[in-house]
Amino acid sequence: MRKQESEGANHDFESKSSHNGNVKVAPNDQSFLTILDDIKSSKSPAVINYGASWCGVCSQILPAFQKLSKSFSKLKFVYADIDECPETTRHIRYTPTFQFYRDGEKVDEMFGAGEERLHDRLWLHSS
Repeated sequence: MRKQESEGANHDFESKSSHNGNVKVAPNDQSFLTILDDIKSSKSPAVINYGASWCGVCSQILPAFQKLSKSFSKLKFVYADIDECPETTRHIRYTPTFQFYRDGEKVDEMFGAGEERLHDRLWLHSS
């Protein structure tokens, strides 16, 4: 569920992401808009992980998301924290939410965690 106020935003993810996989982190709304424009104008498949620093399930799946980004090099991996990007993630009602894009269009969505489920969806959208 979305939390309206962040209780001390956790910025650990940004430092971890630089050496854990090929995940592009959107630190704010403007950056996320740029990333979304890139995804929508690209032919490359992409997955966006919408999470939150206060979400325990999000924190549990994040290392797997980072690890899987190394295995599925055809996909662009993006992480957006709903508290860091409040305007551009307003439509997200559950964390984590994974959205899958192909040829610039959203083609699939997955709610909740589960490394095996995520792996299967990534495999499906990377071929």
